[in-house]
Amino acid sequence: MRYNVRMVGIRFVGVDLAWREGNGDLLANDAGVAVIDGEGQIVDAGWTRGVEQTIDWASIAAGDSDALMFVDAPLVVRNEKGQRPCETQVGQRYGRWKVSANTTNVRSPRLAGVRFLNLAGLSRWRYSDGRDGPPRGGRFMSETYPYATLVGAAELGYDTERPRYKRKPPRLPAAQWRTERAANCDTLIRRLGQLADADPPLLLQSHPVTRELAEQQSPVSDAAYKHREDLIDALLCAWTASLWARHGFARCQVLGLPDNANGDPAATIVVPARPEQRRHPLYGSALSAAEAEA
Repeated sequence: MRYNVRMVGIRFVGVDLAWREGNGDLLANDAGVAVIDGEGQIVDAGWTRGVEQTIDWASIAAGDSDALMFVDAPLVVRNEKGQRPCETQVGQRYGRWKVSANTTNVRSPRLAGVRFLNLAGLSRWRYSDGRDGPPRGGRFMSETYPYATLVGAAELGYDTERPRYKRKPPRLPAAQWRTERAANCDTLIRRLGQLADADPPLLLQSHPVTRELAEQQSPVSDAAYKHREDLIDALLCAWTASLWARHGFARCQVLGLPDNANGDPAATIVVPARPEQRRHPLYGSALSAAEAEA
């Protein structure tokens, strides 16, 4: 399999960052973390706790290589109220697939991602809002959204709607939901396994932690399941970073980037996109399926 120059000697770091930080006796939630190389080999995978520990892990995982880190958490938040434009655009372009984003502003109680970005700068990480395409060297980080990856990457086969592996649908009994959730998660993991043949690939069998993920059934208990879910999202973040580096705007789009993007880096989300999920060139809305095929 051939790779472009951006895939050589670079590591792709994925972080499903817990939005809640520790406070007194209340510990921060676990963050799922994963790092892959340009051939899809999983270099490391697991969990960290707290912003500082996660940054330390990411710096070690990157090693002496160039690195691109994709984080599932709001990194740049400047709006006083309402949603960030990138969050609004998630719903506009992926809503047909039942994907939307939470609202984040400076009044939001959980902004661990903002602190994560600030502290990461002390470890030589720089923020990229995606306006110039994938970075070509150094250590960079961007925000991403695993739900959009699931429906935006055709390789995963979620053509009509996102998989239900997180939030419980209304009025569904909890016991029934836990069983369905585990089954949906097992299906998702099988589809992640099919990325072994993708361009770029993701090789679940290449690391003991992710091999166990693929070989064991998903648990039904909430705590054990959440651990698994965090790791899955970290893998999706890492693979999305490699997809962005490999294919750039041909396979991905940047949500939230102003038309006259200049000055300070924008609050953006970099995600895979099918043609019908992209912005209409004239009207600013998502392309319809007919328009995308025209």
